[in-house]
Amino acid sequence: MTTSPGPGPHAPGPDDAWAAPTATTPLDALVDVPGSKSLTNRYLVLAALADAPGRLRGALRSRDTLLMAQALRTLGVTIDDDGADWVVTPAPLRGGAQVDCGLAGTVMRFVPALAALADGPVRFDGDAGARTRPMGPVLGALHALDVEVAHHGEPGYLPVTVTGRGTVAGGAVDVDASASSQFVSALLLAGARFERGLLLRHTGRTLPSLPHIEMTVAVLREAGVEVDDSRPALWAVRPGPIAGRDVRVEPDLSNAGAFLAAALVAGGTVRVPGWPTETTQPGALLPGILEQMGATTRLDGDVLAVTGDGTVRGVDLDLHEAGELTPTIAALAALADSPTRLRGIAHLRGHETDRLLALATEITRLGGQAEQTSDGLVITPRPLRGGVVRTYHDHRMATAAALLGLRVPGVRVEDVATTSKTLPDFVAMWQRMLGAPA
Repeated sequence: MTTSPGPGPHAPGPDDAWAAPTATTPLDALVDVPGSKSLTNRYLVLAALADAPGRLRGALRSRDTLLMAQALRTLGVTIDDDGADWVVTPAPLRGGAQVDCGLAGTVMRFVPALAALADGPVRFDGDAGARTRPMGPVLGALHALDVEVAHHGEPGYLPVTVTGRGTVAGGAVDVDASASSQFVSALLLAGARFERGLLLRHTGRTLPSLPHIEMTVAVLREAGVEVDDSRPALWAVRPGPIAGRDVRVEPDLSNAGAFLAAALVAGGTVRVPGWPTETTQPGALLPGILEQMGATTRLDGDVLAVTGDGTVRGVDLDLHEAGELTPTIAALAALADSPTRLRGIAHLRGHETDRLLALATEITRLGGQAEQTSDGLVITPRPLRGGVVRTYHDHRMATAAALLGLRVPGVRVEDVATTSKTLPDFVAMWQRMLGAPA
């Protein structure tokens, strides 16, 4: 079950659309990108399950992370603001709660595993679009672990209620994570708190976004949890304490993508500070991808610089491990000098919207040629024209549209505020990159 492109009943019309600025000169910009959403929400979950208070420095404050923080507060965890930091004080998880998932996949998939450890029922619901995002594999796994799960609509989708008994026995469980790696991460994050730990086996034919699972394993190990991932598609989490820690969140490398890609479209150089030399974020693949598409990149200390001359080359890419980069790469491909094929991303049909259909629809709306395949897109460059780009409440559709607007006059972005999901200051950041008043 996926969302077909089309504005929602209250979606802004063309008169409300943001006029994406066109680049008139080559760029020379330093862009500070806020913390990683994926890391922030994983650190929040582990801090909630820890044996002592913890502190998150540089945590992203966006709709998805604020929803996660509020969900954990609803379960009894104390999360206090201390300047730019979050201080998390764990407590026994309580039931009798209602969790608003918004449109956040990490909330709707991670928090039910925590609710299984609560002492009563926890009801989950979210935005209308969230009710089309699959949850079945993680809910089925909890049921197999003897956790009570009640469906209030179509099975496997919101709204649902998870009723915990304070403990979960744990043990072996199978899950098909072909639609989202978040199903695996959700169970791994809670597994150390299960009485017998967790032995998790992925049974599907494909496993998208493996770097996100590797990220989950890494943050677990940093918190003192023993995880054996030495066998393909099999993870063993030993029961034991989770350490409360003082951690700093890396910049969100995928969110940096649209800004770095702007250097190819407009020419010039864009720099992003804080780029890690080692990371589990899928966005780490960006420099290599942008080089294939015509950029030069340089890492000077922790500052990544991407330079372009306005030329974009078409590519043939398997984005299986970094599907979240697809909207940025698709926007570049629509402006390239030769066709592009993007493969390995069938799972994007179950994201905030059906991203493959949405990208094909909006690129075509502007005069381009974009065709869906069984597992991706083929984009053939055509002269583009201005027009309103619909975002379908998907933050990455909005940033991709802004990228197109750098080259194509008259591009307007419907509901650009949807970028608040991960980049609450996107419009001001974009304008500052162009040297315009925020």
